[in-house]
Amino acid sequence: MDDHTRDPTVGPPTGYGSSPPTGWLVDADRWEHGTLRRATIHGVRLYNSGEFHESHDCFEDEWYNYGRGSCESMFCHGMVQVAAGAYKHFDFENDDGMRSLFRTALQYFQGVPRDYYGVDVLEVRTTLTNALEDPTVLEGWQIPLDGDHPTAREVDFEYVEGLE
Repeated sequence: MDDHTRDPTVGPPTGYGSSPPTGWLVDADRWEHGTLRRATIHGVRLYNSGEFHESHDCFEDEWYNYGRGSCESMFCHGMVQVAAGAYKHFDFENDDGMRSLFRTALQYFQGVPRDYYGVDVLEVRTTLTNALEDPTVLEGWQIPLDGDHPTAREVDFEYVEGLE
């Protein structure tokens, strides 16, 4: 693990039952990459609140911590595309742009575990695939994290502001 992705302040996953998500190191009682978990929490909450540009920024900033082709990089890059696609759909009513971004996201998500850092990647992939045919499936859809659908708090906006 690289020192620059450690963050001992990031707590354990919640609501996972007996099978923790990929990224949680049970024996070490910590995340393999704490900064990835932190960016994921903020990015998902912001996405779920319709703050797609800010969500994009969370994942994009973290994406630069990982080498090309790594699972971490593919996940972050995929989530960047998810947020950008939603931004195209909701803010610009550009469903062709959304489809292009979602197709790219689906490519990045190939090989990413279904429960990566608490995100239900399988549900994300399914929703993106369905949105290619029917963009209305995005209406009201939220990204699941730790079995819940958390929304933004002030701390999430503060996190994004700190990225600049």
